[in-house]
Parts: sequence; structure tokens; C-alpha cells
Amino acid sequence: METMLTALEARLTAMLGPDRVITDPVRLRTYECDGLTNHRSTPGIVVLPDTAEQVAAIVRECAAAGVPYVARGSGTGLSGGALPRADGVLIVTSRMRRILEIDIPGQRAVVEPGVINLDVTRAVRPYGYYFAPDPSSQQICSVGGNVAENSGGAHCLKYGFTAHHVLACEVVTPDGELVELAADAPGYDLLGVFVGAEGTLGITTKITVRLTRVPETVQTLLAAFDSVEAGGTAVSAIIGAGVVPAAIEMMDALAIEAAEAAVRCEYPAGAAAVLIVELDGPDAEVAAQFAEVERLCRGAGAFEIRIAADDAERALIWKGRKSAFAAVGRISPAYLVQDGVIPRTVLPQVLASIDALSAESGVRVANVFHAGDGNLHPLVLFDDAEEGAEERAETVSGAILDLCIQHGGSITGEHGVGVDKARYMPRMFTDTDLDTMQMVRCGFDPAGLCNPGKVFPTPRLCGEVPGKRKGPHPYEGKADIF
Repeated sequence: METMLTALEARLTAMLGPDRVITDPVRLRTYECDGLTNHRSTPGIVVLPDTAEQVAAIVRECAAAGVPYVARGSGTGLSGGALPRADGVLIVTSRMRRILEIDIPGQRAVVEPGVINLDVTRAVRPYGYYFAPDPSSQQICSVGGNVAENSGGAHCLKYGFTAHHVLACEVVTPDGELVELAADAPGYDLLGVFVGAEGTLGITTKITVRLTRVPETVQTLLAAFDSVEAGGTAVSAIIGAGVVPAAIEMMDALAIEAAEAAVRCEYPAGAAAVLIVELDGPDAEVAAQFAEVERLCRGAGAFEIRIAADDAERALIWKGRKSAFAAVGRISPAYLVQDGVIPRTVLPQVLASIDALSAESGVRVANVFHAGDGNLHPLVLFDDAEEGAEERAETVSGAILDLCIQHGGSITGEHGVGVDKARYMPRMFTDTDLDTMQMVRCGFDPAGLCNPGKVFPTPRLCGEVPGKRKGPHPYEGKADIF
């Protein structure tokens, strides 16, 4: 394989130039992990293409050589989804940052995969539009990465995930062909399969996104509670009343402590939990719903409520929540972030169980989550200099995911499976389920070279097994199982 990579390096250098091909061991380490730093692997070769045609040519070279490859955007992922291969090529799309078209009458924009999420909004805001998906990392994450992971964000409760805002993708298939996948194309919804496939079915090189009109009015409220359970009661009451806020976010005391240390957001002193509720839409509708939300928060036991008077105050309220993941570095040397989902009706029970896990194990857990749709982001804190601490944190993280499954939820809501959660997939799905999913992957990537080792817990069927399958597929001729 080393000889194969050396030969491939020469061909890639001839194609892209020496400044676009990285093999220096020190520079390669820049790309050894994504935002989830406990999974690391130094890539064999890193390439920095500028165009879709270059990406396609790189993939063709990898396919011809039988070398695995992984696409990477800004490296902000939190599941190890862009973890490189030591025996492969890492294709970094960060130089592909052009906004190719803004079509305001058609309410769409066409962008390259390296375009930063928030830059789309900045480009179209003067026209009264914005790009709705808003991950916490939106100032640095790329649209291509959002497509790969089907990223959400605080406002996904009302506006949905990335999949709801992608109209088409130009894709380099695993055999190096450039194809167009469109939402309105007849036949199977291949675009729907591709978005959220974590880069295992191909590499997007151009994305047509839906633009959303800036709402007439936005109102933001912060409510402080003396218990997380009381905050959960308020969430259930708001949704139960038929109000659909743009966002409902919650942070517990430990997460608040970290945010205060990092950005001085000045949330109410002594709060065991804070709830951020944002409503948007027509003036009259927002005014009526906002009064109802305030009443329900007080009824659930909020001891203090703050209402943002302007954009500056709204930004200050959101500052603590948006910085939460990075902020825990102020109170812990290292942490693991999880991404489980539960029905919001069981929020108090699950949070109480997480507290019990934390107390029993001695491992601190800070809770930050999209309360409106039950998407938890527990931050499991540990000292990586302490022997066995990371293993204990991993055990607690796994137990939290088990809690989510036991309560009818999921192991991921928006961060993806990657390498981090692959071992938990059999806890949600049967072998037949996983084999069926893998058959879809095999249809796109029969050689198993496109981001191998992700999503599925073990080599299954043709997807990650070296060489070609001999004999019929195990499910061939068994149409009745579908």
C-alpha cells in the first residue's frame, strides 16, 4: 500500500501541482481528526482541489489504484465522519468557496461545498433572505459538511434540517463521474438518500440551497428555573399548547457555568436550568404566541424571565448557547459530546437518569439540548491526563445513548454516526436492517472505497470487504424480505 500511495502521490502532484498535495508528516497531522478529537488517524495523502473536475479526477485515480478516500470540509464534525485513512487520500474541499449564483426570484442559491454556512446568509441578507439551517458551528462549518451530516441547529424545530433546504447536488460518484441529483427529479429520491449519508455515497461539488424569507418579527425570551425538570415541564406545556417556536433550547447549571466562564453571557444567577425560546413570523401571530409562552413558563415555575428588547440583547441571550460546546474547555480539560434523541415527553425522566449516571460514576455531565425536538447534547467531561478517565467517560456516553434507545429515541439527531457511534447501530437495528442499508451503499460504491469504515459497525456484505464478492448476494432472489 505504501508503494501504491507513492505512485498515486506522483500522479496527483502532476494533476494538481505540488502546493495542492500534502505529504509532509507534520502538515498531515493538521487533518488527523475532526471536532471530536478522541478519534485520530493521520491521512496518507491530503489533496486540496479547486474545482469539481479536479475532485472527479482525484476519485478516478483513487478508484483505479484501489485506494480509499475521504472527503472533508471545515473539520467541525462531531462524530468522526471525516476521519481520514492512513492508507488513503483525504480530499479537502475548503478551497471550493464560491457562491456561484443567487436567484432571489427563485428563492435559491448555488454554492460550492466549502462555502461557510453563515456566509450564505450574509450574501443574501440584503435581499431579505437567509439560509435557515444554523448549526452552532455555523460561523465556520461548510455547506458540504452540512449536506453530508444533514445538520440541524437551534431553529430546526420549525424550519427542519439541511435536507429540507437542499434542492439539488452535483455529485462525484465513487467511479469518478459527475452527476446531478435533484429533489424534483422523477423516480427514486436519490438526493434524499445522499443528504445525510455521511460522505459514504459520493462527494458533493455543487449545492443548490433553498433560501428563506427573513421573518417580519423575531422575539426571544430567556426563562430561568430552579430545576431542569421544571424547564422540561415548560417545554411540554409550550408544545402541548400548539405553539411551534422557531427554537426552544435548554442548558443546565454546569453548561451555564461553562458559558459564563467563556463568554460572560450573564444568565440569571442560581439557575439550575435556562430555557431560550424564540418565536418568529407575522407581528400579530408572534405577539399572541409570545404572551402564551411567557405565561406557560411562569406557570412551570420560572423565577426570572428576560425578553430581548433588540438584536443586541437577542445576540447576548444566544451567545451562551452558541458557545456551549467550546465553553466547556473552561471547566474541563477534555470532553465527549453525544447527540441522542428522545421523545420530549420523557425529557424529565431521561435527564434525571443522566444525573444518576453522573453521580454513580463520578463523571460530570453538562447538558445542552434542542429541547423542542428532544435532541440531547450531553457533554461528558473528563481529564485526559488521568489514567482510565476517558474510558469511564466513554462508558457514561454509551449508557446515555442506551437511555435514549430505551425511551424510544435514537443514537443521533444531527451529528451523524461516523466512527463514534457505529458500534451502537446494532442496538437500534437488526442484522437484516443493517444489511439492507449496506445494500444501498453497495449500489453506489461496490468497491467500498468512499469513506469506508463509517456508519456500520463491522464490515458487512460488499461495503467494506476487500476484493470482489464471490457467488450470489445473500439476499439475491429474496424479494419478500423487503
